Amino acid sequence: MKNRIIEAAIIAVGITLLGYMIRSGIDSFKERDRVVSVKGLAEMEVVADKVVWPLMYKDIGNDLLSLYNNIQTKNNTIVTFLKTNGISDEEISVSPPEIIDMEAERYAAQAPQYRYNATSVITVSSGDVEKVRRLISEQTELLKQGVAITGGDYRYNILYEFTGLNKIKPDMIETATKNAREAAEKFAVDSGSKLGKIRDASQGQFTISDRDANTPYIKNIRVVTTVNYYLKN
Repeated sequence: MKNRIIEAAIIAVGITLLGYMIRSGIDSFKERDRVVSVKGLAEMEVVADKVVWPLMYKDIGNDLLSLYNNIQTKNNTIVTFLKTNGISDEEISVSPPEIIDMEAERYAAQAPQYRYNATSVITVSSGDVEKVRRLISEQTELLKQGVAITGGDYRYNILYEFTGLNKIKPDMIETATKNAREAAEKFAVDSGSKLGKIRDASQGQFTISDRDANTPYIKNIRVVTTVNYYLKN
């Protein structure tokens, strides 16, 4: 009889503990179902650390040899201008001229005044952005020497780049994550809850864009992180 009482007591305690564990598990499951998803933004303005400057000009003529000689003379004028102002040989590249025979055009309504139309490009690629920007503003000096640098062709736009993204990534991710947590904590307080652990997180893609159309050498870098937090009572 005594043994049966002990066995019954053990079973009762076991059932009680089982019920408690089941209830705790259900409560825990419910808690884990409560999740808040927030986004954190980090932005930074930086100055470009690389510039690609194509100096493009056009020339026309009826004699191919004379045209090539003119191009060579103008190329030498441009290269001398660049070197005199501190641009090294390694930063300068001269592309072969692109020459179009206008008489070979099938749909020309009338014979062209000049048979050959040439486009020549000399490209400066440098990490000294300020020096190149100064030269860009002084390129009228080439006009005085008979070289008219032409703009307006999308293929030969000045390109500013920022190559130091990997150095600033960690700090920007930290900032974005901090901003996400602040938003999650505000949500938790407003909903009468407490912020729990991170369930999962994902880092958005870094984007680099011009700050505005007038200062393309100043870049805006942006990243958005998405973090999912558990909420608890």
